[in-house]
Amino acid sequence: GNPELPTAVNITWSSINFKTILQWQPKPSGYLYTVEIHGQTTDTKKKCILAAETECDVTDVLRNVKETYTAHVLSVTSSGTDNFEEPPFAVSEKFTPYSRTVLGKPEIQNYMQKGSKLNVVFQDPLTPYTFPNGSFQSVRDIFQDDLEYKLYYWKDQSSGKKAATTKSHKFEVSVDSTKNYCFYIQGVIPSRSENHVGQESMVLCTSVGRTILDEYGAEVFIIAAVIAIAIITLAIVLSVILCKRKKAKAAREKEPLNGV
Repeated sequence: GNPELPTAVNITWSSINFKTILQWQPKPSGYLYTVEIHGQTTDTKKKCILAAETECDVTDVLRNVKETYTAHVLSVTSSGTDNFEEPPFAVSEKFTPYSRTVLGKPEIQNYMQKGSKLNVVFQDPLTPYTFPNGSFQSVRDIFQDDLEYKLYYWKDQSSGKKAATTKSHKFEVSVDSTKNYCFYIQGVIPSRSENHVGQESMVLCTSVGRTILDEYGAEVFIIAAVIAIAIITLAIVLSVILCKRKKAKAAREKEPLNGV
């Protein structure tokens, strides 16, 4: 190879819901990069040929998600490679999409707290891969029984969490009908030794039977009660003072005039 061309360093895989990006350093100057994806049982495929960027979307060549791949990042001149000389290259760590891709955020479609039940319906994250009819595959279509979801829920303004697990698209849990609840959902793949929990969905809260006490907390009511007691006490004191003055005035009016 050409020993004068620097090779890539810090090669990393970044993958969410099977959309996979390969990144590396440094920015090229006077040369370009070409990426080769090598599978254990699949043919070598080239991506981002003669690219000046330091990242490459390799999603479409990793369709066999249970295959283990390595990436070769080739440093090449602008004229490309020739038939007699292999360009210098760096090799990434091994990457298996099925065990390494991160589960994205589930999408909560609707939820309802009715009586002592909280019901939550959600949707699987979609992947970039499609069925023959063109519709996108979800992470459930790929992971199947390996995938489950956890619902974490807690009383509004409380820190104590409870959890429930499902392999379907909905949850139904028992709650205190007099309290509001907040919750989020997270995908889980228990069979993984690492990276087995996914990204958390947005946090949502119910608003059934919400009271002023729930809204503002007990402190506001304590302050209001103290103010009310102070006002009542002041009113009583003023009433007593006015009453005493009125009686004293009436008594003075009844006294006989001096010298009469």
